[in-house]
Amino acid sequence: MPFIIVALDGYSSCGKSTTAKLVAKQLHYAYIDTGAMYRAVTLYFLENHITLTNPKEVAKALSEITISFRRHPETKSNDTYLNGLNVELEIRKMYISDQVSDVSAVAEVRHAMVAQQQKMGKSKGIVMDGRDIGTVVFQQAELKIFMTADALMRAQRRQEELLAKGEMVGLPEIVANLEKRDYIDTHRTESPLVKAEDAILIDNSFMTIDEQVDLVVRLADEKIGQALRKKETRN
Repeated sequence: MPFIIVALDGYSSCGKSTTAKLVAKQLHYAYIDTGAMYRAVTLYFLENHITLTNPKEVAKALSEITISFRRHPETKSNDTYLNGLNVELEIRKMYISDQVSDVSAVAEVRHAMVAQQQKMGKSKGIVMDGRDIGTVVFQQAELKIFMTADALMRAQRRQEELLAKGEMVGLPEIVANLEKRDYIDTHRTESPLVKAEDAILIDNSFMTIDEQVDLVVRLADEKIGQALRKKETRN
C-alpha cells in the first residue's frame, strides 16, 4: 500500500492538531505537530532572552535547539521534548501563545523548522498540521486540508483546553490573542498562512471531532487509492 502525506493547515484553535492526531491514528501514520515545534522554540527564546531582531542571537539559539517527539507511556500522547526535556505542558500555556506568532514570523526560525519538518516527512506516511504545510513544507502533499472555524467558536474551544489544564483565562483575552495571531500569521512576509490552491476547505464551526476525522480519513483513503492505481498502472 503506498504512503501519502496529509497536510492540515489553518487558523489557531480550529482543531487541526486534535483532528490530525486522530487521522494519523486511523491511518497508522506518524503525526507531527509543527505548532509544537514553534512553541518549543518560543519557550527557548523566552527562557534565554533571545532578541528576535538580532540575527546572530537567533542563529546561535537555533543551533542549540533539538526538538523531538516521544510517546508518553501513560497518556499515550505525542509529547514535545526540547533538548531532552518534556515541555508539552509548558508550551501550551497562554504566555507562549502570546509570543509564538512573533517568533514564527522570523525567517531564520521558519527556515530551520521547515528543514526539520521536510526531513521528518521524507518517507511519507505522515499527517502534519501547521500554517504552511501545504504551501511551503510539502507543496507536493497528496492531500491538503485547510481548516477554519468561527472566531468565537475557536476562542471557546481554546478556553476549554486551557481550563482542562488548570489555566483560567477570560474569553476576551483569548479572543484578542487569536486575533493577534491571525493577523501576524496571515500578514507575515515569510510563509504566511494562506489556503493552497489545491487544498480542500473545511469549516468545522458546527462539526464534531468525529465528523472532521471521518471526512479527512475518507479523503485520505481516496488519495491512497489513486496512488495505488497509478502504481499498478506503471507496473
